[in-house]
Amino acid sequence: MTALKKFQRLESPGLWRESPTAQRRDVILSFGDASLVVSDSAERVLTHWSLAALERLNPGQLPALYSPGADSGETLEIDDDLMVEALETVRRAIGRARPRPGRLRIWIVAGTLAGLAALAVFWLPGALVRQTVAVAPPEVRAEIGQALLARMADAAGTPCDRPGGQRALDRLAARLLPGTARTVRVLPGGLPRALHLPGGVILLNRALVEDYEDVAAVAGFILAEDARAARSDPLADLLRAAGPLATFRLLTTGTLPDRALSAYAHDVLVAPEAPLPEADLLARFAAAGLPSTPYALARDVTGDSVRGLIQNDPLQGRETDAPISDGDWLRLQAICGG
Repeated sequence: MTALKKFQRLESPGLWRESPTAQRRDVILSFGDASLVVSDSAERVLTHWSLAALERLNPGQLPALYSPGADSGETLEIDDDLMVEALETVRRAIGRARPRPGRLRIWIVAGTLAGLAALAVFWLPGALVRQTVAVAPPEVRAEIGQALLARMADAAGTPCDRPGGQRALDRLAARLLPGTARTVRVLPGGLPRALHLPGGVILLNRALVEDYEDVAAVAGFILAEDARAARSDPLADLLRAAGPLATFRLLTTGTLPDRALSAYAHDVLVAPEAPLPEADLLARFAAAGLPSTPYALARDVTGDSVRGLIQNDPLQGRETDAPISDGDWLRLQAICGG
């Protein structure tokens, strides 16, 4: 240590007491190798005191009184100002170099809190969403879907409900998505061509059933939305948007705050359409026994952006049966009363 090397040649007189009951003796004090050497007048070494353990028993007073440790009965009285200054300088230097348990605890606590904060920010929300999605029963999902649908009424209107048209739409959904509990509804406007909600709800813009001559085009939009719902759970999408507090409320009470539902109902109407791999779409058209070309041309009449769906149409050049009868298609086209 720099402070120790500075005082290695320093010597001074002092009074040494070997024990509380012993007589004080005149001694010579000098710095050794990390120690204070106590010698008699004949330069015989009486003891070594470790500078690292040296304690001042009367801070600020003179003569200065030192002990080689808290449990020792030895003492040294020193009234030489330079020696006292030297010992205090060395003690401060050693004290600064000594580990501070209190500071270590502070850093440990701070690190732990930072880790917990990171978990809360980055891991906990995702884990909470996954757990909630895993335990949410179909009934709760259906209620959430209907609640969102009700909150879309101001922007998109209430679902078209002409009985014959809805029955035709139900038959089309059953033909395309057998074994599922999907509900397909047509809204008057205010939404993209199609979207999906929690609870197996698929929504179509009325333009899809009124503006195209081929029911296969409408069928394609239903298949595409079902594919999107399969790739990303719509309830998980809603909960990620609603935040951890709303998610925790759903997990514990089975309900979502009205504000979270209203915000998501607005957001989902204006959200961009999530892309789908062409291979996934083509596989779904093949499984349903439907051509993909009518759907592709409904998306882009020029065919430029959907060339793969046209060129790789699984039923290209083959005669296929319509997914519903001509009568049902006519009733579906009039579902909104047009």
